[in-house]
Amino acid sequence: MQKISDKYSYLSELEIDSLSKDDLELSIVMPCLNEAETVGVCVRKAKTFLQKHDVLGEVIVADNGSTDGSQTIAINAGARIVNIEEKGYGAALSGGIRSAKGKYVIMADSDDSYDFLALYPLLEKLRSGYDLVMGNRFKTKLVKGAMPWLHRYIGNPFLTFVGRLFFKSKVRDFHCGLRGFSREAFDSLDLRTTGMEFASEMVVKATLFKLNIAEVPVVLSPDGRSGKPHLRSFRDGWRHLQFLFIYSPRWLFFYPGMLMMLFGFAISSWILPRPFSTTPDVHSMLYAVAGIMIGFQAVIFAVFSKAFAVHEKLIPSGPLIEQFFNVFTPNKGILAGLFLIALGIAGSAYTYYLWTKGIFFEVGISVTLRYVIASFTLLVLGFQLVFSSFFYGLLVLQNK
Repeated sequence: MQKISDKYSYLSELEIDSLSKDDLELSIVMPCLNEAETVGVCVRKAKTFLQKHDVLGEVIVADNGSTDGSQTIAINAGARIVNIEEKGYGAALSGGIRSAKGKYVIMADSDDSYDFLALYPLLEKLRSGYDLVMGNRFKTKLVKGAMPWLHRYIGNPFLTFVGRLFFKSKVRDFHCGLRGFSREAFDSLDLRTTGMEFASEMVVKATLFKLNIAEVPVVLSPDGRSGKPHLRSFRDGWRHLQFLFIYSPRWLFFYPGMLMMLFGFAISSWILPRPFSTTPDVHSMLYAVAGIMIGFQAVIFAVFSKAFAVHEKLIPSGPLIEQFFNVFTPNKGILAGLFLIALGIAGSAYTYYLWTKGIFFEVGISVTLRYVIASFTLLVLGFQLVFSSFFYGLLVLQNK
């Protein structure tokens, strides 16, 4: 009796194109850029997996502009080619996944570093209801030469630690290239990145949107190609780290900003009532209030970033965010800013009064500069808060 997957292997391209979404159970997607040495092996292994486990599926090679004949090799091995013009790892995968017809998708590189014959644990998890199934290369013994020591002991552990800290993710291998997910889950994430950081974006957004995530041990083998890998350690590592910070306004803006504000306020509060002490004096107070202003601006950026990200559906809203939007209204921010401006004007008026009475220098420059610096700080913070509240009102208006 012919297996259903065997029968599918002989469908014509026209018949494949006529299938609608979810007619197949599984689509295996591989990004490809000049992988002539390995793409044929990967496609044949993937096809063998489908036939061995009687899975109705397809193999897609998302080609990103290969010039070494990879497309022909992949077609001859039994893959469906999807040509992606936009350059980048994420762009190639996104294009290939969007053209997939399977209910589930398993993605992996076409460099023969992952075993396409061993995909069943991922498919099994997907069948049991998980939205995203991540491979974990560190749950098994790494094959010698499979991962450079810089990636194994520094890059991957550090970036995974940052991701787990920032987003409270339970994933222990953020950058494993072998992973599976349902098409429904992928569509809900609306992934935007086009480079290597696509891998981080998928995990981060899946965590933020509270998708059901599982991990399975996978074996990583040495890259089967003889040329240089597409991954650039420092460039791509920085792009991953940059993405993690961008997606976490708390760690990028709010926490550093609050720390600078509290530190600046503490130093200023200690210096302000001590006009006759030798050190530190008003010179140090200038740096302290600079910390307050910079920190305040960073906190404002955190609010703006959060509001914008919610509006663009980059992150989910959530009850805490909604509560903040309800409590901190633009009108309240404007009133608070006007109050600070009034205090600053009052302090400036008092300083001017000392000047008109001719006692500005009699009380000592160290004393009068304290009034000036404090008034100046209140004025700057007040105007920042007023203008920022108007802009925040525009963002909130778009969220309604």
